Amino acid sequence: MGCDGGTIPKRHELVKGPRKVEKVDKVAELVARWFYCALSQEKLCRPIVACELGRLYNKDAIIEFLLDKSPDKTPMESASHIKSIKNVTELNLVDNPAWSGDKESIKGDKYDDLQSAQFICPVVGLEMNGRHRFCFLRNCGCVFSERALKEIKSEVCHK
Repeated sequence: MGCDGGTIPKRHELVKGPRKVEKVDKVAELVARWFYCALSQEKLCRPIVACELGRLYNKDAIIEFLLDKSPDKTPMESASHIKSIKNVTELNLVDNPAWSGDKESIKGDKYDDLQSAQFICPVVGLEMNGRHRFCFLRNCGCVFSERALKEIKSEVCHK
């Protein structure tokens, strides 16, 4: 039956230690940041806007968030700092020619490669998939990789 006098339990069998902290998958976090809206958790689709913290949003989700002033609505932490549409910048993104995500009708039987990105840097050609840092200029909304901005060494848009 067990514990009928034939066994002596040890301390580690009786006392439970502290729980291990669950680690967040880095790839899943990057996919969530670069492929989904931070407010509505839907896939990013044009027009895409960014706040001063660098979070990406669908413009429709931001407009709905700003227009909905009902008191029973809980404030979203990801967009609590956005008070008006002037707090966000619409991004001018360059499409990735190698990306074939929404071009085909998907029935659910196709593997989605989450490492290939929908947008690229127009100067260097790096994919915007979370592996490299990207910056946007607030006055025009053009998006470049950090590596391209270091090569150009100017804050003026090259377009």
